[in-house]
Amino acid sequence: MSAPNDLVPTTLCPERTFALVVGVERYAIDPTWDLRGAASDALRFAEWLTGSAKVPPGNVRLLLSPVAAEELDWSATPELTALSRLWRPATEENVKNALLVELAQCDGDMLWIYWAGHGFLSPRRDMMLACADADVGQVRHLNLDSALNWWDTDKVQYPRFPLQAVLVDACRIDSRESGLNFGSNDYGSGNVQVGRRQFMLYASRPGEAAKNDTERQAGQFTEALLDELAGRSLPDCVSDLADIGRAVHGRFEELRRRGEAWQLPQFIKDRGWDACSFLDDGMPHAPKAARLDQRAWDGLGEAFAGHALPRHTHDAYAWAFRAAGCTTPVREGLPGDSLIDIARDLDERQGRNSGMPLTVPFVRFLADRAGPADSAWAQGLLNWVEETRDRLDVAALPPPPPAPCSTVLHLRLDPVGEETYRVRMWRRRETVTFVWESGECPLRFDEVREALGHQLKLLQAELGAIGEGDRSSEVERVEFHVPFELLDIAFDRWEVPAGRGGRMRPLGVLHHVVVRCPEERENAQAAWERKWGWLRTQGGKYPEAVRLVKEAQLRGDLGVRLRSGRTPACLVADLSGAQTEDLLDAVLESGVPAAVWWRGGTPAADDADLREELTRLLEPNDEGRPTANVLALPQRVHELRLERLTADSGLTLLWDDPDCMVETQSLRGSPAKDPARAAAQR
Repeated sequence: MSAPNDLVPTTLCPERTFALVVGVERYAIDPTWDLRGAASDALRFAEWLTGSAKVPPGNVRLLLSPVAAEELDWSATPELTALSRLWRPATEENVKNALLVELAQCDGDMLWIYWAGHGFLSPRRDMMLACADADVGQVRHLNLDSALNWWDTDKVQYPRFPLQAVLVDACRIDSRESGLNFGSNDYGSGNVQVGRRQFMLYASRPGEAAKNDTERQAGQFTEALLDELAGRSLPDCVSDLADIGRAVHGRFEELRRRGEAWQLPQFIKDRGWDACSFLDDGMPHAPKAARLDQRAWDGLGEAFAGHALPRHTHDAYAWAFRAAGCTTPVREGLPGDSLIDIARDLDERQGRNSGMPLTVPFVRFLADRAGPADSAWAQGLLNWVEETRDRLDVAALPPPPPAPCSTVLHLRLDPVGEETYRVRMWRRRETVTFVWESGECPLRFDEVREALGHQLKLLQAELGAIGEGDRSSEVERVEFHVPFELLDIAFDRWEVPAGRGGRMRPLGVLHHVVVRCPEERENAQAAWERKWGWLRTQGGKYPEAVRLVKEAQLRGDLGVRLRSGRTPACLVADLSGAQTEDLLDAVLESGVPAAVWWRGGTPAADDADLREELTRLLEPNDEGRPTANVLALPQRVHELRLERLTADSGLTLLWDDPDCMVETQSLRGSPAKDPARAAAQR
């Protein structure tokens, strides 16, 4: 199964091919770790690279730790002799410098990584390759998985090294069985680059040892691999690498049947250069999605000109893959900062439906959501979709899913006198509707609570009569628009009627309850809208969306430091109660739209697990993404409150959504004369 010609760069040649070749025989930790043959295997792989493949010796970073350096034979070819003057010890520092610094700065099309030596699996199943200076205090190593993740991102300037092949002749034993300290190596990462391909073949499966013939000083895996590579030119090897890997795999299956091998090589990424599995015998390759023609691109250029990313761009991007029958990319967020960039990314992606350019459903979704708010633009996009479908003979599209519909009750409190408030309520569903106001007579907190309970009861009856039977027929969220000094009030603990017999329940376990402070946003309006817009556009999950703030970080200039840029969009506070006001000052000054904190500061001992759970939920994972969608935070906080029905968790959520604002003035010309008013005053 050769790779299609258009997937191998036309510029691929020996001069644009680079390699890291490592063979570790001797380790500082103990003579019993000596692995005779690993250095010789690395030397033989380097001989093929600089011989049949004709890669210049200067393009090869050869790192060796031989048991007996004088026994290495460099005489096979003049190129190998040249390498004898270039090799370095296989220490951790040399490995990292060669792979993450020197090679990353080269301009090439193909990277080979070959490693022979001891290998271990971390508790997270990362492949850890022990270096020559591994000792009892710490097993210095290369975290291969982290390094490959790094190489798959913009840490290596694209379009350099679109093809990367990794061949590892090492065991994959659980590191915990050794009882040694491996520490932690994580080299960080950047943004994944579309178009990069990594081929990875390991000598053994998890838990297996890789056989090494000490007498012959050769690894069984390397023997099979070099037999397949022998005599092949570089273009042939690159194009046929999937077939070569399968041949090696098949050879070990036969050896196992004869009882001559215990290991079985494993494809960590069983994909060829076309990103399709090559282990599915008889299965046709997934074709490339159809591509746009020049007329389509010209039309998009005109339609997208001057349009910033709409709030629903991420939803449109994700739906395009579902509509074309393919899996959404693993990386969260969008691949560009403009609609044309995103369309270009979609046009280069793989899809199962060969007649469906991924950009077509993307544009169709944008048109659907633009709707009445921008009818002219929506119609222009629809026209483009229909013209493109007709011209390229694209199949009919299913309609995009309807926008989620939920009901939110907004309650605004304005201080009037001492400890009394003017109250106004609005319902926001598809439109904003005035619900009730207290009029000229201000209310105390207990009266506000009674009025709220009454209006919720009336609203539930009204929505229930609609009969939709889903969450949109209930009041999902109650938003308290309050002055700064009321942000820390326990509105979620207010008891309101629920169920028969006048049973009372905390508001926060019946509905999502958030607080807002819109009047304090005027001085940071641009930052507020910028951060929220980016959060919505990226779908709620992207690097640095959330910042955990500890007491030591709460300096007077925190608001200034958080203000610039599009992130963070949410703060999670781990502070004492005395610091809450300073935190909220920073949140409002910086335009950060969401914040979570505990009333009174650090939670009680029995709620310490709550803080850890929420913090863990929102802190970035190893790929730099929050493990949950930040846009789902009201729902998650509600779930945490439900888990603690009998205890006041003190969890507070500031949720200032600038897309969901209501007028501050009454929508009626006169004070409310409503039965609820009398009920609230009794």
